[in-house]
Amino acid sequence: MKTIVTTAYRPTSSALAWANRVSAELEILQVPRNKRSIDRMQEDEQADLLVCLKERLEFYPMGKTEPFFFHPNSAAFRTKRPLEQDPLIEVAGLVPGDSFLDCTLGLASDSIVASQRVGQRGRVVGCESHPVLAYVVAQGLQQYSNMPHLEEAMRRIEVVSCQAVSFLQTLPADSIDVIYMDPMFTEEITEASNFTPLRGTADRGQLTVQWVAEAKRVARKTVVLKAHFRSQDFERFGFIRRMRPNTKFHYGVISIEPESKQ
Repeated sequence: MKTIVTTAYRPTSSALAWANRVSAELEILQVPRNKRSIDRMQEDEQADLLVCLKERLEFYPMGKTEPFFFHPNSAAFRTKRPLEQDPLIEVAGLVPGDSFLDCTLGLASDSIVASQRVGQRGRVVGCESHPVLAYVVAQGLQQYSNMPHLEEAMRRIEVVSCQAVSFLQTLPADSIDVIYMDPMFTEEITEASNFTPLRGTADRGQLTVQWVAEAKRVARKTVVLKAHFRSQDFERFGFIRRMRPNTKFHYGVISIEPESKQ
């Protein structure tokens, strides 16, 4: 499905300029809104819509009238707690100065928490395979300003529009401290409404032997998996499951031992 960029119902000059810039950077067509509704414009143009509003980008996949847009999501409250006690930070063994690769960026909530943890001396990279979603999140990370305590952490995150396995294959061995993967759950969690607009659009690729092997090759310290509590991927791919009572997802970890790479 093609994607086009447009503006709000009554665009300002700045919104029009932003749409021009997005059109050029993503190499997609800009189409005038002409006061059309989202569903009418989707039908007329037979395309997904990327809409430039005053303060954010909104993405409407074909047939959806509820948008996907960037916001810090769970990072907002997770970063107000002691970071060393965050379940992801704890299981990953992530410390200030570490490097962290998020293979499944999504809204970047986990990457924001990781960036806050590793600080200015660390590095956080996030992979998103869908180019428009990657663009929306990258723009949001650079522009979102409603949570000052997270701005530096958000601005430091590097977004890569690429399939995770393909990106891992470009990296040297032992080059990233922590590799993290959070494939879209095969069992939908009803509370996870942030991705409702993307059902059928986001990459539903599941874990593979090659993905885990590349992650283990690149990781220096740990490879971490987040999956539904019913998932058998932990045992199938050799992750040590960390049980989390009363939650619908668990973490698993593979600790990288230096001798295992010799």
